Amino acid sequence: MSAVDTAPPQIMEPRPTFEEAEDAVRTLLKWAGDDPDREGLKDTPKRVAKAYRDWFSGYEQDPVEYLARTFEEVEGYDEMIVLKDIRFESHCEHHLAPIIGKAHVAYLPTNKVVGISKLARVVEVFARRLQVQEKMTAQIANSIQDVLEPQGVAVVIEASHQCMTTRGVHKPGVTMVTSTMLGSFRRDPMTRREFLTIIGNPASTMES
Repeated sequence: MSAVDTAPPQIMEPRPTFEEAEDAVRTLLKWAGDDPDREGLKDTPKRVAKAYRDWFSGYEQDPVEYLARTFEEVEGYDEMIVLKDIRFESHCEHHLAPIIGKAHVAYLPTNKVVGISKLARVVEVFARRLQVQEKMTAQIANSIQDVLEPQGVAVVIEASHQCMTTRGVHKPGVTMVTSTMLGSFRRDPMTRREFLTIIGNPASTMES
């Protein structure tokens, strides 16, 4: 069983309707001190509800489905497979503020590989949920490990958190780096170092 649950949380109550979501946005606009009926804001509740449906579409997707179709005719290839600089946009679960960054994903196959676009899809599924970066990093790695059963998986995420840059301490230009190393990437310093070298070694401290 994975150390981190990769499935979306189950909502016990019925999901609110689109119209209820619009009403919630109207309430927030009023709370902010503006008039949701003025010309510039008249269609804003509808636009925001549609945007939320797009931003959080990951709740309706299963990362396992993207990883399930594998290929075994790889002529014995067992070297590292790396997909780097996967850009993503997510949202902080504490303030609903954007998290914008890039993910680097690698695995050492055993007897099966997956199409590289599917690795990007897995990143996208978890990014399109309310997140904290640490959990998202582990979720991506655990999903790949559980489905592909490779020799090892490595995930590094570099991201800027707007909850830190636009509010609170107001520190723009700060990047948070998180990593999850499983299997060979955790046990073997040379394997880990090779991966970090390929992606540009965003945090040399991860080599310790």
